[in-house]
Amino acid sequence: MNNTDQVSATIPDWSREVPERGEWQPGRELMRTIRGYEKARAQGGLSSLLISRLWVLAHRFWSSVAGTDIPINTEIGGGLAMPHPNGIVIHADAKIGPNCLLFQQVTLGGNEHGAPTLIGHVDVGAGAKILGKVTIGAHAKIGANSVVLSDVPEGATAVGIPAKIILPKGDQERVREDG
Repeated sequence: MNNTDQVSATIPDWSREVPERGEWQPGRELMRTIRGYEKARAQGGLSSLLISRLWVLAHRFWSSVAGTDIPINTEIGGGLAMPHPNGIVIHADAKIGPNCLLFQQVTLGGNEHGAPTLIGHVDVGAGAKILGKVTIGAHAKIGANSVVLSDVPEGATAVGIPAKIILPKGDQERVREDG
């Protein structure tokens, strides 16, 4: 796959968030509530305050249905895909760039130093934990059940507990230990 085939790490693909008519997609419905809330808050005024409250109620409903803990005001770039949102937990201070993919049971957890930042088009496998103030570079991949405690460079893959970083082909250093 060449770079022209890659999903963008900077330009959101909003179609990844739009619920398909007649399909059961709680992750997309949850994202719809977050986007509706953002839009209502941006408009300002008394009517938008009331509308934003309705979006909060819808968000609580879909959070319960999806089994997620994603604060409604989390900084999320467009195009977030959550095909199986059950058990996803995101710290309120986490930042998620455009076109990221989160599978079930993913945790983006903070500590006393801060919360994770996913730059853009980061794929996070089921059960992975990204903890603390770490930055995950564009087009990186986090393996299922990995525990990431340090930065992951652009295009790299992180796997294991604690995660080992596997750099893309062509880089001199192939694997480095996390920590």
